[in-house]
Amino acid sequence: MTKYRIIGNMTGNSMDAIDLVLTEFNGDKMTDICSYSEPYSDTMRQKVALLRDMVTKNKISMEAFERTEEFNDFHDNYIKGIAHAILTMCQENEVKLSTIDAIGFHGKTLDHFPPSVAASQKETPYTLQIGSGQMLANLTGIPVIYDFRSAAIMNGYEGAPLVPPHNAHISLTEGDGIYYNAGNTSNLAIIKNHKAIAGWDAGPFNEFTDNLIRQKTKGKYAYDKDGLFGLKGKLVPELLRELFDKSAITESGMNFYNLPAPKSGDPAFYHFNQIKAFSDPSYSFNDIVYTSEYFSAYIAVHSLKYIDETTDIPNHFILFGGGWHNPVAMQTFKNLLHGEGYFLPEHRQDFKIVQKRFNGATVRYSRLGTYMEARLLADLARYYLEEKTWEIPELIHDKKNIILGVMRRPYQSPIDDKINMAAKGWHLNKTL
Repeated sequence: MTKYRIIGNMTGNSMDAIDLVLTEFNGDKMTDICSYSEPYSDTMRQKVALLRDMVTKNKISMEAFERTEEFNDFHDNYIKGIAHAILTMCQENEVKLSTIDAIGFHGKTLDHFPPSVAASQKETPYTLQIGSGQMLANLTGIPVIYDFRSAAIMNGYEGAPLVPPHNAHISLTEGDGIYYNAGNTSNLAIIKNHKAIAGWDAGPFNEFTDNLIRQKTKGKYAYDKDGLFGLKGKLVPELLRELFDKSAITESGMNFYNLPAPKSGDPAFYHFNQIKAFSDPSYSFNDIVYTSEYFSAYIAVHSLKYIDETTDIPNHFILFGGGWHNPVAMQTFKNLLHGEGYFLPEHRQDFKIVQKRFNGATVRYSRLGTYMEARLLADLARYYLEEKTWEIPELIHDKKNIILGVMRRPYQSPIDDKINMAAKGWHLNKTL
């Protein structure tokens, strides 16, 4: 059995930080050696928002997008920042670069148009992640494995979330359960007998609240730390309704929360600026924040309705991701699971069914939850090195043998890889 030491890197949709973890793999046994996190500036987050708008609102072609000054300026600084963070982590923890087998690198997602959304518009799905694995390999001297979503999308699968198989791997020590991530987007994975049997995105979690906090405090706070604002507020039912009805609408006009599973979300669906109550002076800021945090937990519980009623599921929730550190979201999640709290009238029956199904469920935070998403990338890289299919439930169900990822070694021949393979237009065999 081959041992690997792999660095996992994640810069999530919220662009709050570069997260790194160095994990040693001995088969499915995982041991974290060290970790590191480096916050992003407001300027970097604003640049990401600009790039997202360029590709989702202005409908720029990938060829034209890749030539823009805005893209190239951000891209190179983004990769240099990740390389610097990796070298810093290794130096601070006295880790020799020669002992590292690979870096698992996610890249920055700017657009995601999965089959669950594309089918209704009779269009070709695609996904857009930026980030040159070759440039990162050159700057660190370590092989980089990346572009994990493209192969899935190009074979007709969602391409996200990728975390369910990793949840299954850590279940060897954490146990079976419903693993629920609360990052910028929330997603769940049902793990039974240490296998992922289902998983999908529920919708935004930190996205709206973090935006509210950064705008109101003019960048003084990046998020509602320890419920500083939310705990002082109360629920605004009409805002809860507006959030559910208008905050996640796909290009074809579908409400993402009402789409059946499996499904994958993307910030391009999230319409923060269209929620009028966010800027309504008749509501207190604390009430708006509380309702936004309540909503995050609300849709996380609401999404449980999509679990097939014939599926035998564990009655345990294992939580991970920074969003669960918010006391309002965590308590609301527990309350709603047990039938307590406010429900929109049209959802009352859905929540009754969920409550009945999860009566007596236990809820705890994962012991491995802090760097779960970064470790996921290290685990994906390990599967690539072992030439194994990543055990996404849909791929396993269809008995597909698809290896996710691409590897580039330091100073290989030049390659244009700033944009992933399955970006918009991939099916036309254009040079992306």
